[in-house]
Amino acid sequence: MRNAEGEKSATLAALRLRIMALTGWRRAAVAFIAGGLCALAYAPIFASPVLFLTLPVFVWLIDASPNWRRAASAGWLFGFGYFFFNLFWVGEAFLVEAEKFAWLLPFAVTLLPAGLALFWSAAAAVARLFWIEGIARVFVFAVVLAVFEWLRGHVLTGFPWNVPGYALTYPLPLMQSAALFGAYGLTAIALFVFPAPLVAIADEGRRPSIAGIARAIALAVVPIAILFAYGAWRLSAPETFVSGVKMRIVQPSVPQREKWRAEFQRKIFDDHVALSLADPQGKADSLSGITHLVWPEAAMPFFPLETPEAIDILATVIPPGTTLITGALRHDPKPTPGTLISPATRTLNSIIVLNDRGELVSVYDKIKLVPFGEYVPFDALLSGIGIQKLTHGRSSFAEGVSPRQLLTIPGLPPALALVCYEALFPGEIVQGVARPGVLINVTNDGWFGNTTGPYQHFYQSRVRAVEEGVPLIRAANNGISAVVDPYGRALQTLGLNVRGVIDSPLPEALAAPLYAKAGDWMLVLVLVLFASLAGVLSKKGSLSRP
Repeated sequence: MRNAEGEKSATLAALRLRIMALTGWRRAAVAFIAGGLCALAYAPIFASPVLFLTLPVFVWLIDASPNWRRAASAGWLFGFGYFFFNLFWVGEAFLVEAEKFAWLLPFAVTLLPAGLALFWSAAAAVARLFWIEGIARVFVFAVVLAVFEWLRGHVLTGFPWNVPGYALTYPLPLMQSAALFGAYGLTAIALFVFPAPLVAIADEGRRPSIAGIARAIALAVVPIAILFAYGAWRLSAPETFVSGVKMRIVQPSVPQREKWRAEFQRKIFDDHVALSLADPQGKADSLSGITHLVWPEAAMPFFPLETPEAIDILATVIPPGTTLITGALRHDPKPTPGTLISPATRTLNSIIVLNDRGELVSVYDKIKLVPFGEYVPFDALLSGIGIQKLTHGRSSFAEGVSPRQLLTIPGLPPALALVCYEALFPGEIVQGVARPGVLINVTNDGWFGNTTGPYQHFYQSRVRAVEEGVPLIRAANNGISAVVDPYGRALQTLGLNVRGVIDSPLPEALAAPLYAKAGDWMLVLVLVLFASLAGVLSKKGSLSRP
């Protein structure tokens, strides 16, 4: 046994030295491939153990860097591979109207990962400045990269897609740890527990002790086991539902290429209505017993509040006591019928709430807009060279009013509305003192085809439900519609490319979990703990040297 373990450690020590000795294109290729393989850790594959193999490579590349510049290049190459394979699905959006946007696809699938990789490049450079010997350097690695991942989620509107913490949220018992630490706190933990075992074993050299190998393995096994045990205990709580609420979620799966063509407007509207009036088995029931009907993002491919015919039809088909919650485009201020829309009028991507008479009860306007999807940064400059936003209409959407307010919807607890990728942002979705009782997320992932994108979007939304301790109602034009309880369990779903409806009661919200109260101070707590451990281990190592 001792010999076998020793040979394993010797092999790892040799592998570390080989990786550290790489130069030129071989070094670049190893960094890019190792970063790219990390994508296997996330939805829908969930092969998170791959990070035990890939993240040590990142640490060893920094080990081999004689200065911060060399570390920065290694970090950028690793990060470029990571983001290229995590975000390749973005290119699908440029093929919806290929005749207009296909020429931009190569730029989108390379420049976005290249830009995001700058965060990992900067992290590697800063880590190198504080690099120390032994396992303490993995704490340094985790602290610095976690800080830069938090920055990625906030700088220039932020884009926290697949932060490494999501690798510690599958299976479901592990997801419960998001209620304690949030995705960013888990990111710091993941950036230690995944690289630590192989780094520690390789550091043992050619004559390791069994105790040393056991300690190295325990660096990952113990914290993951604790998180799993906590999650299993948390999931033992009974499921409860809000009394008197029965929701119907509609997923029409309208092909994105047809969505905004004028000749399909009435057909799409009629399709939403027809789906709404039948149960999940397709049996007509005229919404009998349904208290709340939920349609997806921009469900009606026109401005419904300016279309009296559509409002009249809705007032006819929605039975007394039923409320419609739907994604919709709207103008602010609403134009006078028969007049031209003023240049000062703003176009908003909204969620509107209509009662059974077709009257507007409540409205939320999206505040986190997608760059190049809903608006063009530096519009005056970029539009001059032919760059326009991907979504319908030439002009950019306007932002709603911040901070995000809760919606008052008859028959529901206070609701927090989220349009599309607004559900991605840990610690930012609840922006006021009042606590929501339900998250309502309308989206359209039809832009991204049969790729990993829609699955990852849905999964990250589920984690928001756990972080906040609040159920999630998700209606997608295409993608994944679902009812998710505050433990992240998907109670009912409609999969990608599936047409249909979900009928479901509404799960009750939980008392606010730790992360909902403390937010990203939990990340700060983990960072302080890790930095302290790095300092203690570094001092201990220096005292033990002759």
